[in-house]
Amino acid sequence: MFGICNLSIVPSRKEPSDRSEMVTQLLFGETFEVLETLGNWCRIKIAFDNYECWIDKKQFLPISHRTFDTLNANDCFCTNEVVQIITNTNTSQLFPIVLGSTLPNFDAGDCLVEKENYTYDGTFVNCGMPSTKNEFIETAMMYLHTPYLWGGKSPFGIDCSGFTQMVYKLCGTQLLRDAHQQAAQGETLSFVEEAEPGDLAFFDNEEGRIVHVGMVMNNNKIIHASGKVRIDGFDHQGIFNNDKKDYTHRLRLLKRII
Repeated sequence: MFGICNLSIVPSRKEPSDRSEMVTQLLFGETFEVLETLGNWCRIKIAFDNYECWIDKKQFLPISHRTFDTLNANDCFCTNEVVQIITNTNTSQLFPIVLGSTLPNFDAGDCLVEKENYTYDGTFVNCGMPSTKNEFIETAMMYLHTPYLWGGKSPFGIDCSGFTQMVYKLCGTQLLRDAHQQAAQGETLSFVEEAEPGDLAFFDNEEGRIVHVGMVMNNNKIIHASGKVRIDGFDHQGIFNNDKKDYTHRLRLLKRII
């Protein structure tokens, strides 16, 4: 069984319960495979990053295997506005979708998912077209001041690895979901001085586990989600919080993905 997110934002949980922690979110247009059904819950594997989680079976649209394969073989177009309206032309229902939502089978403002038709007249990007390093920073700035939310991927709440994953998605590059997974991607840099805008910096805890990620900027700065998406100082020691006037995250490694 396969499905697509046909709602704005769907919470995706660690266990099959409304009380379980949210580990990620599905945004409109994201597709997945259903691995297991348990009562009102489905364990899914998200097509974009192979992430596994549980969602409420009332919060998605089932699709055929053929539709799933077609959607994931075509170019990926995504919304490029913090929030915009999409219209289900079958029902005349209008609802908001957020930055980074996928536009399935997008063609001149029209989207099609089997028998469901949608129209979208906002700005969009072709996520199959890799961006320049400067465009990564421009995209990251669209999330500035977004409040931190564990498992979040939207401009209304986002976590550190959700932030980097969404920025990279909008700029045509695929990242895995969690910080420790992203840390295994790309080329390792030896020195902070080698880092360019758009490169990723990873930070560990006292046990040596990767627990945080941010995106390097020019002029010894970093943009990252900590309390909110913010810009702080950055050097070989880690992140220097401009408000606290102290280091808050210890640098573990630097990665160049593109």
